[in-house]
Amino acid sequence: MRLLLAEDEKELSRALVAVLTKNNYTVDAVYNGEDALDYAKETDYDGIILDVMMPVMDGIEALKRMRKAGVSTPVIMLTAKAEVNDRIAGLDAGADDYLPKPFAMGELLARLRSITRRKGEVVSEKLEFGDIYLDISAAELGNGKESYRLTHKEFQVMELLLKNSGNLISTERMLDQVWGYDSDVEINVVWVAISSLRKKLTGMKSNVEIQAVRGIGYTLKQK
Repeated sequence: MRLLLAEDEKELSRALVAVLTKNNYTVDAVYNGEDALDYAKETDYDGIILDVMMPVMDGIEALKRMRKAGVSTPVIMLTAKAEVNDRIAGLDAGADDYLPKPFAMGELLARLRSITRRKGEVVSEKLEFGDIYLDISAAELGNGKESYRLTHKEFQVMELLLKNSGNLISTERMLDQVWGYDSDVEINVVWVAISSLRKKLTGMKSNVEIQAVRGIGYTLKQK
């Protein structure tokens, strides 16, 4: 899953990014409300963590403009303020949840899991296609015979492919969603991740393969 984190306290932001990444989220971090608004309008995130007190544009104003622009991504508001009026303002602006600072990282992770469960959607801990499954909580790829613990990027790539099984995912989209569209990594990191996943699929003798369409992208196919 890909998250947008808008937090102007850079030390806290770095700590949050580290914990979220360890828990298999891909995170884009920004430090003011205006950048948060721009990123939210340009990218389809699974969730947004939005601080209230930020420079340039505060979080509540940024959220109001996101909702006005049609951004429906679930949002958790963070703030050092704990007064009821502040909570009401955030919720009225379109927030899905509200978490006052300081907070326990476990609580933030639990609230993220909660808000990213879309209304009416059946949430599974596993994604499946053909004879393979991806265990979300364990970052494990298996087929009942063999299983492999995936690296963070391998997990993100396979999650993207499984969530879009049957559809072609461009290399550029994969690079943007897994590594971040402002990342300066080379496109060959996608090839490396795909190659590693293919070896794991071969190792488990799966009936699923990652098929490449030259010059366009990748998709999952059953043999």
